[in-house]
Amino acid sequence: MDIPRHWRLKRQRYALTGEICPHCSAKIFPPRDICPECGDEAKTEYEFSGLGKVYSFTEIFNAPAGFETSVPYTVALVQLDEGPVVTAQLTDLGEQEVEIGMPVEMSTRRLQSEDEDRGLLVYGYKFRPIMNA
Repeated sequence: MDIPRHWRLKRQRYALTGEICPHCSAKIFPPRDICPECGDEAKTEYEFSGLGKVYSFTEIFNAPAGFETSVPYTVALVQLDEGPVVTAQLTDLGEQEVEIGMPVEMSTRRLQSEDEDRGLLVYGYKFRPIMNA
Protein backbone atom coordinates (compact mmCIF):
# COMPACT_ATOMS: atom_id res chain seq x y z
CA MET A 1 0.00 0.00 0.00
CA ASP A 2 1.33 3.43 -0.84
CA ILE A 3 1.81 5.97 1.95
CA PRO A 4 -0.76 8.57 0.72
CA ARG A 5 -3.48 5.91 0.54
CA HIS A 6 -2.57 4.70 4.02
CA TRP A 7 -3.05 8.21 5.42
CA ARG A 8 -6.36 8.70 3.57
CA LEU A 9 -7.76 5.53 5.16
CA LYS A 10 -6.38 6.20 8.64
CA ARG A 11 -9.63 7.41 10.29
CA GLN A 12 -11.73 4.54 8.99
CA ARG A 13 -9.06 1.97 9.94
CA TYR A 14 -8.24 3.28 13.40
CA ALA A 15 -11.64 4.50 14.60
CA LEU A 16 -14.22 2.83 12.32
CA THR A 17 -15.24 6.25 11.02
CA GLY A 18 -17.94 6.04 8.39
CA GLU A 19 -20.86 8.23 7.42
CA ILE A 20 -24.51 8.69 8.28
CA CYS A 21 -27.05 9.76 5.69
CA PRO A 22 -28.81 12.97 6.75
CA HIS A 23 -31.78 12.00 4.56
CA CYS A 24 -32.60 8.43 5.62
CA SER A 25 -30.29 7.95 8.67
CA ALA A 26 -28.55 4.92 7.14
CA LYS A 27 -25.14 4.28 8.67
CA ILE A 28 -22.50 3.66 5.99
CA PHE A 29 -19.15 1.87 6.22
CA PRO A 30 -16.79 2.28 4.53
CA PRO A 31 -17.56 5.95 3.70
CA ARG A 32 -19.03 6.38 0.20
CA ASP A 33 -20.37 9.98 -0.02
CA ILE A 34 -23.53 8.62 -1.70
CA CYS A 35 -25.99 6.68 0.44
CA PRO A 36 -26.51 3.12 -0.90
CA GLU A 37 -30.01 3.11 0.65
CA CYS A 38 -31.55 6.29 -0.80
CA GLY A 39 -28.97 7.56 -3.32
CA ASP A 40 -28.65 11.01 -1.76
CA GLU A 41 -25.44 12.72 -0.70
CA ALA A 42 -24.09 11.48 2.64
CA LYS A 43 -20.98 13.26 3.89
CA THR A 44 -21.73 13.51 7.61
CA GLU A 45 -19.04 11.61 9.55
CA TYR A 46 -20.17 8.91 11.96
CA GLU A 47 -17.95 6.98 14.37
CA PHE A 48 -19.12 3.43 14.94
CA SER A 49 -19.04 1.91 18.43
CA GLY A 50 -16.79 -0.96 17.35
CA LEU A 51 -19.18 -3.51 18.86
CA GLY A 52 -20.80 -6.28 16.87
CA LYS A 53 -21.39 -9.98 16.36
CA VAL A 54 -19.82 -12.61 14.12
CA TYR A 55 -22.10 -13.06 11.12
CA SER A 56 -19.90 -15.63 9.33
CA PHE A 57 -16.26 -16.75 9.45
CA THR A 58 -13.57 -18.86 7.81
CA GLU A 59 -10.08 -20.08 8.65
CA ILE A 60 -7.25 -18.96 6.31
CA PHE A 61 -4.38 -21.40 5.68
CA ASN A 62 -3.03 -20.09 2.36
CA ALA A 63 -2.46 -16.38 3.01
CA PRO A 64 -1.82 -13.65 0.46
CA ALA A 65 1.52 -11.82 0.28
CA GLY A 66 2.31 -9.92 3.47
CA PHE A 67 0.28 -12.23 5.72
CA GLU A 68 2.23 -15.49 5.42
CA THR A 69 3.59 -15.33 8.96
CA SER A 70 0.06 -15.15 10.43
CA VAL A 71 -1.38 -18.44 9.13
CA PRO A 72 -3.61 -19.97 10.16
CA TYR A 73 -5.91 -17.10 11.08
CA THR A 74 -9.64 -16.46 11.20
CA VAL A 75 -11.43 -13.88 9.06
CA ALA A 76 -15.03 -12.96 9.84
CA LEU A 77 -17.93 -10.94 8.58
CA VAL A 78 -18.83 -8.84 11.60
CA GLN A 79 -22.23 -7.17 11.77
CA LEU A 80 -21.74 -3.95 13.70
CA ASP A 81 -24.39 -3.02 16.27
CA GLU A 82 -25.26 -0.06 14.05
CA GLY A 83 -25.98 -2.32 11.04
CA PRO A 84 -23.15 -2.44 8.48
CA VAL A 85 -21.23 -5.68 7.93
CA VAL A 86 -17.42 -5.46 7.79
CA THR A 87 -14.76 -8.03 6.96
CA ALA A 88 -11.99 -8.33 9.53
CA GLN A 89 -9.50 -10.71 11.06
CA LEU A 90 -10.38 -12.09 14.49
CA THR A 91 -7.66 -11.89 17.12
CA ASP A 92 -7.07 -12.86 20.77
CA LEU A 93 -9.02 -16.10 20.34
CA GLY A 94 -6.73 -18.34 22.35
CA GLU A 95 -8.48 -21.70 22.64
CA GLN A 96 -11.92 -20.12 22.22
CA GLU A 97 -14.08 -21.56 19.43
CA VAL A 98 -15.52 -19.00 17.02
CA GLU A 99 -19.32 -19.16 16.76
CA ILE A 100 -21.93 -17.35 14.69
CA GLY A 101 -23.43 -14.65 16.93
CA MET A 102 -20.30 -14.37 19.11
CA PRO A 103 -20.07 -10.80 20.49
CA VAL A 104 -16.88 -9.02 19.42
CA GLU A 105 -15.27 -5.61 19.75
CA MET A 106 -12.91 -3.67 17.50
CA SER A 107 -9.24 -3.54 18.40
CA THR A 108 -6.51 -1.60 16.59
CA ARG A 109 -3.73 -3.97 15.57
CA ARG A 110 -0.94 -4.40 13.06
CA LEU A 111 -2.49 -5.60 9.81
CA GLN A 112 0.48 -6.93 7.90
CA SER A 113 4.19 -7.41 8.00
CA GLU A 114 6.46 -4.45 7.52
CA ASP A 115 6.75 -3.13 3.95
CA GLU A 116 10.40 -4.03 3.41
CA ASP A 117 10.94 -1.39 0.72
CA ARG A 118 9.69 1.59 2.74
CA GLY A 119 9.63 0.44 6.35
CA LEU A 120 5.90 1.23 6.63
CA LEU A 121 3.93 -0.55 9.35
CA VAL A 122 0.23 -0.75 8.57
CA TYR A 123 -2.25 -0.77 11.46
CA GLY A 124 -6.01 -1.09 11.31
CA TYR A 125 -9.01 -2.75 12.88
CA LYS A 126 -9.37 -6.36 13.87
CA PHE A 127 -12.03 -7.79 16.18
CA ARG A 128 -11.61 -9.77 19.40
CA PRO A 129 -14.13 -11.65 21.54
CA ILE A 130 -15.80 -9.65 24.29
CA MET A 131 -14.94 -11.39 27.53
CA ASN A 132 -17.81 -12.27 29.89
CA ALA A 133 -20.41 -11.47 27.26
